[in-house]
Amino acid sequence: MKGLRKYLSPFAPDQSGAAAVLCEFHGLIIILDAGGCAGNICGFDEPRWFESRSAIFSAGLRDMDAILGRDDRLVEKIGKACEKLSADFIAVIGTPVPAVIGTDYRALSRMIEKKTGIPALTIDTDGTKLYDDGEKKTWKELFKKFAVEKDVEPGRIGIIGATPLEFGGIYEEDFLKKYFAEKGFSKVVCYGMGDGLDAVREAAAAEKNIVVSPAGIAAAKYLQQKFGTPYELFCPPEIIPEWKEKKEQIEPKMQKEQVAGLLNVEELSEKKILIVHQQVLANTLREEFIPANINVASWFMMNKEQKKEQDILFKEEDDWITYIKENEYDIIIADPLLKKAVPFYKGEWYDLPHFAISGKKRQSV
Repeated sequence: MKGLRKYLSPFAPDQSGAAAVLCEFHGLIIILDAGGCAGNICGFDEPRWFESRSAIFSAGLRDMDAILGRDDRLVEKIGKACEKLSADFIAVIGTPVPAVIGTDYRALSRMIEKKTGIPALTIDTDGTKLYDDGEKKTWKELFKKFAVEKDVEPGRIGIIGATPLEFGGIYEEDFLKKYFAEKGFSKVVCYGMGDGLDAVREAAAAEKNIVVSPAGIAAAKYLQQKFGTPYELFCPPEIIPEWKEKKEQIEPKMQKEQVAGLLNVEELSEKKILIVHQQVLANTLREEFIPANINVASWFMMNKEQKKEQDILFKEEDDWITYIKENEYDIIIADPLLKKAVPFYKGEWYDLPHFAISGKKRQSV
């Protein structure tokens, strides 16, 4: 049945993805709702909210405000907030309420900028899509609004697409910067995860962008078209703590038999492995294993250029259950919450947390 979930919890929605991108950019973030959506974001979908300061507010829409589309009242509230708080920009993030009443986001953005004199972003999320859709829209709008022409700085790279919703529960926040610095890059900028709005303004100075999740592809393409900055889709497998040890747990028997000459390439390819996560990380992990029959699956967006014929996009809980029943995998690497829906699975299971699925910030892999 469409939408029915007996084992899996709802995944993080698009407005949560938008808020996750903007969390560290010192902006005034307004969730255009009556209070419920903002509560879910701060209470469940944004782990940084409990550890650091970020100005995330609910618009506090009331019935008549929504029915009559009283944008002037919203703008007045934002103006008063700006008198008490300093912010580099204002962001208004959509929810089902403005989607239903047909809010004119462009007009709202102009009204806010006229009232406050502060740059304004509006993200037309509607609460019916998943977190990565909200991230995709926000990354692109952020660079369109603030990135300006700069001379390219040799040795500088930008990392696009990292948020806790993508990697929470797997790695420490400064891992990506350390990893690429050790690869010889003199300046590593991780947008939204350690580097703020000044880094976005100087995005054109990067000699290359590294896109670590599908949600960052649209922004990387924009920067390529606008400033000529090339990009690469890559997420280092070492982002997973003790990855080498985990990899050895997954394939030690295959490695030993191959070394001993007991297992040839054809037999190796019969070993069936399923990796379930966001597409860029899953594809990176696929390349790490010795020859095997490896499929990538995701519940979130999959870039057609990176998707292989046998890769799977899941939509419903029943799709997941039926697929695992009908396909006998030797190994599944996925978020532990997904295992609850397939208790009949008898193969090996290795946990790979995905915060947008299970909401677990810290969990052993």
